[in-house]
Amino acid sequence: MAFRSLGEFLERLESGGDLVRIRGPVSRDLEIAEVTQRVVRADGPALLFENVPGTALPVVTNLLGSPRRIALGLGSETVDGVAERVDRLAHLRPPAGLVGALRDLGGTLETLSVLRSLAPKRVASAPCQEVEEDRVDLDRLPILRCWPHDGGRTVTFPIVITKDPESGEAHAGIYRLQQYGPDRLGFHAQTHRVGANNYRKWAARGEPMPVAAVIGAEPATVFSGLAPVPEGLSNLVFAGFLRGEPVPLVPARSIDLEVPAEAEIVLEGTVDPTERAVEGPFGDHTGYYSAPEPFPVMRVTRVTRRRSAVYLGTVTGKPPTEDAVLGKAVERIFLPVLRLLLPELVDLNLPMEGLFINVGIVAIRKAYPGHPRKVMHALWGLGQMMFVRYLVVVDADVPVHDLGEVLYRVGLQADPARDLELVEGPVDQLSISNPLPNLGGKIGIDATRKGPDDGFPRPWPEEIRSDPAASAAAEKLVRSEPALARLLGRPGP
Repeated sequence: MAFRSLGEFLERLESGGDLVRIRGPVSRDLEIAEVTQRVVRADGPALLFENVPGTALPVVTNLLGSPRRIALGLGSETVDGVAERVDRLAHLRPPAGLVGALRDLGGTLETLSVLRSLAPKRVASAPCQEVEEDRVDLDRLPILRCWPHDGGRTVTFPIVITKDPESGEAHAGIYRLQQYGPDRLGFHAQTHRVGANNYRKWAARGEPMPVAAVIGAEPATVFSGLAPVPEGLSNLVFAGFLRGEPVPLVPARSIDLEVPAEAEIVLEGTVDPTERAVEGPFGDHTGYYSAPEPFPVMRVTRVTRRRSAVYLGTVTGKPPTEDAVLGKAVERIFLPVLRLLLPELVDLNLPMEGLFINVGIVAIRKAYPGHPRKVMHALWGLGQMMFVRYLVVVDADVPVHDLGEVLYRVGLQADPARDLELVEGPVDQLSISNPLPNLGGKIGIDATRKGPDDGFPRPWPEEIRSDPAASAAAEKLVRSEPALARLLGRPGP
């Protein structure tokens, strides 16, 4: 099912008992964040705060803070179901006409419709422009202050739309926007992001960059804003694929950009290359406050919204958090894309405890000497995988999501004198351990089994494994003994 708006999705969540309305007054300063964090840790429902003093708009949080809501919002029963759809998309070949399309897509009209659904649809009018505020006053919006030492209230979950001035290609990304005043926001697009690259191109021309910040949209568009879609594929095209139908776009009122027509709130404005302001501190996904530093400034020139708009917010911090849950979903959904680029890749785990960008574990089908190191460098060269600082490579039969088994393999099968790959390269702008910003060390650990081809000078020992006949006999016994069956979770006799 394609949800066409945030409101449709909220109605579905409420009918399914996965949304709670909070009718009493709750402050946008610290209180909404505190309630949200407690509910996220309990794997609780989405929250709709209907009474936020100082603003007429309600706030929804924890919208995509569980795998079940992410899957529902993306039209599947499970996150793995979404990954299977991405896998099919990743393996499509450009068809030669209709006959080629039917051949490559298995001859199904359903799959052929995927191609038609990718391109956004342009419309002349839209719900996101039902109301145009008479003046720009960001204090009218329930912008959240999440942590005590935050530098100010911050728009935490906007889909920020920018455009490459050379190609004209639009990009949608999730970048936080700290509020400085009634019409000024900090444009926190980190240096490695597409939005920052677009800004540098506009600055090189000496021209202000048009920016639209979309607050609140249906799940596919929100998810696509943070998804690491392959270069050359628009985030909004990918959203259309997830929805199963095009994302309708409408021209912004005051800038040369198009915005999702069914959005809740749109902030239009520009970023002048000559204006910067200190952004932060901000309680980030690391569990620490990010350091204050200068960032470009977005001057908001127009605010449009739905008549009954809902403000979408999120709270970052030490996991578990909503963005941590979303990060895990991104890992599963984009694994097929990584497998397409690295066919030897069996599975991937970016543990929540490693903040998704600090620690990575991959299982591979090892085929030749140096193969684990080849995979390490290949992954460090792929998009946001460049930020992984500790990368562990194990054999294909090792369950990468069993951290106990992974540590067992690292401790037993990796020799620190010969199996470590130490390099230096780009790191996340929010990383705190590297002495220089954006640049730091990384280590790869080859925890695969070794043999003569690896230059291992002695025989690799045989691993202990159960005898198949004894294993079958034990299983039969367990199922025949009620006490053992209950203890080991087997159906009894």
